[in-house]
Amino acid sequence: MDWELSEDQRGRLLAEQQNELDSHHIYMRLSRMVDDENNREVLAQISEDELRHYGFLGGLTGEELKPSEAKISWYVFLAQALGLTFAVKLMEAGELEAQEAYGGLAPVPGVEELIEDEEMHEHRLIAMIDEERLKYVGSVVLGLNDALVELTGTLAGLSFAFQNNQLIALSGLITGIAASMSMGASEYLSTRAEGGENALKASLYTGAAYVLTVAFLVAPFFAFDSYTTSLPVTLLLAVLIIMVFNYYVSVARDLSFRKQFAEMAGISLGVSALSFMVGVLVKTFLGVEV
Repeated sequence: MDWELSEDQRGRLLAEQQNELDSHHIYMRLSRMVDDENNREVLAQISEDELRHYGFLGGLTGEELKPSEAKISWYVFLAQALGLTFAVKLMEAGELEAQEAYGGLAPVPGVEELIEDEEMHEHRLIAMIDEERLKYVGSVVLGLNDALVELTGTLAGLSFAFQNNQLIALSGLITGIAASMSMGASEYLSTRAEGGENALKASLYTGAAYVLTVAFLVAPFFAFDSYTTSLPVTLLLAVLIIMVFNYYVSVARDLSFRKQFAEMAGISLGVSALSFMVGVLVKTFLGVEV
């Protein structure tokens, strides 16, 4: 090799060489998982490109590396658990980092071709994805957000009004289950009215998201004896649910995590605070004792 690498350049190339090798194996395994023929061919082609990149970088560094089984297994697990879209989008983020890393090595012969390949991968990956579960993200958001806003508010208001965990838990559970059926029915009618396909499936996604959220939020009132412990735990669970879901959606849909999280968390916790104040006012001025 005529080009002499600095220690810094060699270190960066070794890191990217490892990424290319790992990516080759990840895309290869993902290609074997998908049923769609077009998606399978695209993933297989990208896998071959990554192997070619690895070979080229190996010629520059003079090193033979071993794939990271832990990293490969992790991405395969993510694809199985959270869907191909989520796993591939995380891989795409790695492709963008690779482009930036290669950009500083553009004078090295052959690296410019690798940059072009990485850019092509990004566009092909975006165009490739067509996963059913993402078609119903709107329905899931509706059920999840409505449950978080309504139930955190309801539980906060009931906590001060009743100050009895059993009554709060039962009231919250009954309210949540009834509201989930109402939300599911509303989503069905709304989707049908707008001429959307699979209205029943959309309503099931909405109802299921609502029920699962209800179960998580009410659980602390069954688990603990005091509402002063249960309510903070419920609010913490609400924040965690919002954080996890918004991270998933932000990755899969290329949205801003901070903006989505701040908006949903602000609304849910704001309604909870107002509802708690309503409970205080009702108990104070109406003199209701349970």
